[in-house]
Amino acid sequence: MEKTLLFRLFLGTAERKSIGCGKCLHAHIIKAGLWADTFLSNSTVNMYAKCGHLPDASAAFDEMLSRDVVSWNSLINSYSHLGAAGAPFVLDLFRWMRTEPIIPNAFTFAGVFTAASYVGDGFAGRESHCIAVKTGSCGDVFVGSSLLTMYCKLGLLSDARKVFDNMSQRNSVSWAAMISGYAAEKRGTEAFVMFKLMLARGESDVNEFALTSVLSALYLPEYLDKGRQVHGLAIKNGLSSFVPVGNSLVTLYAKCERMDDSLSVFDETSEDADRKNSITWSAVITGYSQNGHSDKALELFSKMHSAGVQPSEFTFVGVLNACADRMVLLHGKEAHGYLLKLGFELQVYIKSALVHMYAQCGCIDEARRAFDQLHHEADVVLWSTMIGGHVQNGDHEEALALYGRMERQSISPNDLTLASVLKACSNLAALEQGKQVHARVLKYGFRSAIPVGSALSTMYAKCGSLEDCRLVFQRMPSKDIVAWNSIIAGFSHNGRGEDALELFEEMKLGGTEPDHVTFVNLLCACSHMGLVEKGWFFFRLMQDEYGLVAKVEHYACMVDILSRAGLVENAKEFIESVPIDHGTSLWRILLAACRDRRSVDTGAYAGERLLELGTQDSSAYILLSNIYAALNRWDDVERVRRTMRERGVNKDPGCSWIEFKSGVHVFVSRELLHPQIKEIKEQVRRLTKHMRLEGYQTCNHLHSFHEEIIQEPANEEEEFQLIESCVS
Repeated sequence: MEKTLLFRLFLGTAERKSIGCGKCLHAHIIKAGLWADTFLSNSTVNMYAKCGHLPDASAAFDEMLSRDVVSWNSLINSYSHLGAAGAPFVLDLFRWMRTEPIIPNAFTFAGVFTAASYVGDGFAGRESHCIAVKTGSCGDVFVGSSLLTMYCKLGLLSDARKVFDNMSQRNSVSWAAMISGYAAEKRGTEAFVMFKLMLARGESDVNEFALTSVLSALYLPEYLDKGRQVHGLAIKNGLSSFVPVGNSLVTLYAKCERMDDSLSVFDETSEDADRKNSITWSAVITGYSQNGHSDKALELFSKMHSAGVQPSEFTFVGVLNACADRMVLLHGKEAHGYLLKLGFELQVYIKSALVHMYAQCGCIDEARRAFDQLHHEADVVLWSTMIGGHVQNGDHEEALALYGRMERQSISPNDLTLASVLKACSNLAALEQGKQVHARVLKYGFRSAIPVGSALSTMYAKCGSLEDCRLVFQRMPSKDIVAWNSIIAGFSHNGRGEDALELFEEMKLGGTEPDHVTFVNLLCACSHMGLVEKGWFFFRLMQDEYGLVAKVEHYACMVDILSRAGLVENAKEFIESVPIDHGTSLWRILLAACRDRRSVDTGAYAGERLLELGTQDSSAYILLSNIYAALNRWDDVERVRRTMRERGVNKDPGCSWIEFKSGVHVFVSRELLHPQIKEIKEQVRRLTKHMRLEGYQTCNHLHSFHEEIIQEPANEEEEFQLIESCVS
């Protein structure tokens, strides 16, 4: 009688999580000499475990005089409920259990299989599976479902399917686990087929778990029709009102790029406040953000706040990405402050979103501060985001340095990391570093797939290695429009315009539709080759046949084509007829062309238009001033220079670099900070003497339209200019 009473007291204590009362009961059974009773000692271990005091539960377990399978199960399942943190302890306990003459049962294996899936230990999972077979436990549907879930979480779908097919009995958990396994591996078709098989066999009723599992698998636009069928089934069975199902439907339509349908499902859930939680809000906000509707995402976030719903960390990821897309720094900082208040800042995916937002908004120092707080994390997304941020903001040397640090810390890059690093090499024209990264691409097994293939092709093209560019392109298993644009641009910008046009014809034969970027590259090719009529052909083809509206870039290319051909008056008339706002870009192109063609009248007109538009480009003022000086219009020279001073326009220092012996040497105008500057100056003096003796002449366009004879520098100022000309 006393044992039954004590058992009930232990159960009540565990239910109330009253650890104080539990310890008193523990003391009582020891004092009463009842500790040797396995039934009561099991109750003690279970009480400590249910109260969350696992060290005390382990201590009580160690002190037990005799243990049965219930004793082991109490501790194994308690640690199993801790997830990844408790999984190693579960496996250690199971190995210890096997040294004693106790046969594990279904509850034991459920905890062990769960732990094996958390630690990703396929060997321990298979070993436990063998023991379950040996003890005859696999016939239990509970064990079979746990085993199936383990193999699915380990990504061993073939093993999972074998377990599923051999199960003598299946329940809703079994079917949902198998469908979820396919969903997790992005195998939507198989998941949908499995769902249909479940309905056909009638072994399990349609429930919210099976629905959410199959909906999560239908994540691409091509699965939209299947998703609609599942949605209809959910409505038919009265399950669309369940919050997890509603959330899955919102996510489904968002991932299938049908935001109207996603919002419709979201609004249906909003009719009942209890049916809409932070996950529902996060799903629709993230959906709008990922589909390019950032303004709508921020609007919904504001409504979420007004509705009194506390956002989750996933909500903030969508919001920060929306701020990055719109480059609204103020909103991004407000979201940053809010997530700080809620304690989310140290989440790795939040940090990645913060780094991306600040980098996208041009605040690279803020992005780096956010990164440095978690730089010890071996999270490839975080590192890739920071490297991409440096590249986007033109800090290519720092991007390469950060990638080197990432390699030293043994963090394996992904395809986006390598694409960003290759872009940095492209912009620095650092061919040797680019080749080293190419070797890394091969080492990590990315080969030439998109986007790495496109980045490799671009890198070789920008470094002038066109044969390597073509070779990489030919080896790409599939080619999208980005890949075609990369190689067409490479040949176009390296003076191989005919090859660029041939590639365009090859692209059309392959069935790839050109986009705006394609025609920019084609027009550039025509410009370099002086093909005015061909340029007009592509300009009209873009609009008439492909329905692409011309952008500023296309008009700029046409102005360049006309200007390079010496048709500056035609270029001027063309600019006057452009129907869109182009700011100062087209007039700048014409002004530079007039400088090269000595068309002073048209150049003066273009320069005056630039002044009217308030340009901040220093070269425009300098060129216009020189044009007026060549015409002896000194009052206009003074007016242009005065305007430049009043507007605070300064000439940015020129910068050039050269790759030499695995290093990049950078030279900035009017700086003599290079460590080998003495040797450079000595070479400049030697070259100057040879140039003067041979009567070498050059033309300095930035100062005059007249040719000047370069003479030996008589002072430091002239030496500055000569060094700049030698390293540029």
